[in-house]
Amino acid sequence: MTRLPVPAPAQMSAEQRTIHDRIASGPRGGVRGPLALWLYRPELADKAQALGRYCRYETCLPPRLSELAILTTARIWDAAYEWQAHLQPAREAGLSEEVIVALGEDKTPAFHNPDEELVYSFTRELNLTKAVSDDLYARTVAGLGPDATVDLVGVLGYYSLISMTIKAFDVLPPDGG
Repeated sequence: MTRLPVPAPAQMSAEQRTIHDRIASGPRGGVRGPLALWLYRPELADKAQALGRYCRYETCLPPRLSELAILTTARIWDAAYEWQAHLQPAREAGLSEEVIVALGEDKTPAFHNPDEELVYSFTRELNLTKAVSDDLYARTVAGLGPDATVDLVGVLGYYSLISMTIKAFDVLPPDGG
């Protein structure tokens, strides 16, 4: 149970239903968690889901790095819903179980891929210090490229919004844990 009940389809306005159906027919296959709560404000839901679709499915980041950034952000925010929702996609994208376990324990993973260390460090530093040092910025752009660095910041911003929604409205994971 969340602090705010998810709008029931039978109670939705025409605009809410349109956005609901647009989200449900896309790659997510349904409207759950934070996305369902955003339906209170259909304009927000529509724009946020479009950004989310881009951040999750269309960036130039390899899915392994996107999922690492998402799990790291979810862990920083202690956003259990998002953590649980992205465990399987992270595994399927090739993120090692060793890295996932370390993240879950809020420990710095022993990375075997330099690009993963960059994404993890960038994600932590930007979220926790609200800045990125010149050194880490230069290493990230050199290692990932400018386009991927821009996409990484977009992913971090979107999943911070997701995490804020989860925390503000007490959105529990599907298993209630």
